[in-house]
Amino acid sequence: MEPKPHRGPSQLRPVRDGIHNNDEDAAVTGLSGTTSVVTPDPKSLPRLFPSGGMTSLTEHLAWYGPLPSRSSDLIRDVEAAGLRGRGGAGFPTAIKMAAVAGRRGRAVVVANGTEGEPASSKDKTLLGSAPHLVLDGATLAAEAVGARSIIVCVERTQVASLTILTRAIEDRKRAGLDRVEITIEGAPDRYVAGEESALVHWLNGGEAKPTFVPPRPFEKGVGGRPTLVDNVETLAHVGLIGRYGSSWFRSLGTAEDPGTTLLTLSGAVARPGVYEVPGGSSLVSVLEGAGAVTDSLQAVLIGGYFGTWLPRSQLQEVDLGATSLRGAGSSLGCGMVFALSTDACGLEESARVARWLAGENAGQCGPCVFGLDSLAATLEGMVVGGWDAHASSERVQSLLHQIAGRGACKHPDGAVRFVQSTLRVFAAEIARHAEHGRCGRSAGHLPTPTPGAWR
Repeated sequence: MEPKPHRGPSQLRPVRDGIHNNDEDAAVTGLSGTTSVVTPDPKSLPRLFPSGGMTSLTEHLAWYGPLPSRSSDLIRDVEAAGLRGRGGAGFPTAIKMAAVAGRRGRAVVVANGTEGEPASSKDKTLLGSAPHLVLDGATLAAEAVGARSIIVCVERTQVASLTILTRAIEDRKRAGLDRVEITIEGAPDRYVAGEESALVHWLNGGEAKPTFVPPRPFEKGVGGRPTLVDNVETLAHVGLIGRYGSSWFRSLGTAEDPGTTLLTLSGAVARPGVYEVPGGSSLVSVLEGAGAVTDSLQAVLIGGYFGTWLPRSQLQEVDLGATSLRGAGSSLGCGMVFALSTDACGLEESARVARWLAGENAGQCGPCVFGLDSLAATLEGMVVGGWDAHASSERVQSLLHQIAGRGACKHPDGAVRFVQSTLRVFAAEIARHAEHGRCGRSAGHLPTPTPGAWR
């Protein structure tokens, strides 16, 4: 069985619920019972979903080969690979690992699969399709930082992922691959519950709400021990780097954005789903690869609900790399890309998200509790129309100034960033609403789920 050749972003196929939507992939499954090992071509895509999903341990080992021995060079290899966290912040993974490894006391590794971002499904898809790759990476990371235990956290509502993970861990125990103790925890499904201090606080018996730091988890985390909290996609890449090295990882992507990344594409695209693309890929080529007609789009939301809107006029200039996105006032965040069609109301869509974000506050700080509610109410008033555009704009700017940088966590800052981009990208629409009221275009495309409990 030979790995499939590299395909450019415009030719990639999505993964939905762990299955590629193409019959060609069915021809490369059925590895159970084989003993051959295939070393993936470094420039072959996809890397994380080589045959549309490998929940079987036999399939996993046949494709990727055995889990490598513990290596004292792993942190150095991860640093050379240039791997950054795939959970949203994009922090260098090797620095986090080294910080935990340098602490006294037996460490803990937390594999963060809590995907509170409503329009993102990359982590769910990864856990449901390649659980052993995530567990491999978590095991290698645990050994590198001196941890004896791994906790995999998944939202408790993700029953399928929890079931697949449970089976995967049992299979690894039977095969003698459980070099580090692995447990699973079903976490609350709140937006900020996946923030690392919130997750640690919950694992220590509290509510899944962010805590004031320091101490940070790497200093004093689960059970008071040094704790490495990494997103599950990040750990899957660690599993690849541990096997094939930093040069292999860097053979795709760019010098600044090496390797590949998972994106959840939705909205006005013909083939929504999770895509694996090389770092620094052209935004337009990725959208067109998912079947979007860029001329029929008015904007694209990048990075989730803490992200930013980009107008259609900017799309050709942007690639999915840190520098390019930063220059456009954006970041990749959680890897969510939502395409908004011209027949949708960007202002009303944004007001809905702002209201949802206000409802997701942890109730710990005034800027969140009162500021986000007022901000959402002001946007909702803009949707209805009949107000003074200048006065309303001044009120929003005043609220943004009062909210930014004043919370215990980054929740208010994320909401501020989102609303600022709304005012910038949909300025003409806001003016029309002020004069004529509701535009009659569609809304309700971005999901705003009912929140769960904090414990």
